[in-house]
Amino acid sequence: MSYLRIGELAQRTGTSTETLRFYESKDLIVAPRRSDAGYRLYTQADVARVEFIVKSKCLGFSLKEIEELLSLRVERESKTCGEVKNLAEAKLVTIENKLLELTQMKSALQKVTDACCGGDTSALECTILNSLDGLPDKLGSASES
Repeated sequence: MSYLRIGELAQRTGTSTETLRFYESKDLIVAPRRSDAGYRLYTQADVARVEFIVKSKCLGFSLKEIEELLSLRVERESKTCGEVKNLAEAKLVTIENKLLELTQMKSALQKVTDACCGGDTSALECTILNSLDGLPDKLGSASES
């Protein structure tokens, strides 16, 4: 059996050695066997597991959620596709809520940015700072929305 050292695993999975050590500390990957010199030695199964974690992170899953997905992955025979779908749908709801929040933040920031002249006038009259301070500006309160 051919083993990979931590740097090789990091390179193959697009992660860093620090990330792999972190995953190990969080029990997302099992502590690997060690060489006589003390180097971590990883298998192809470890490569697949790290790739699973990386792909899950790209879909927005938190490490806690990834831990749950890994559990479902290991226990496939006793789990249902519905359980996995429920987890994915819950993540979709979270993402939709974040998108709504970001859209509202963008709109509010756009409003105060549009109201700012951006010129060489004193920052005492800056509509962005005044809005954040809750002070009225020349155009009315930009913090009304």
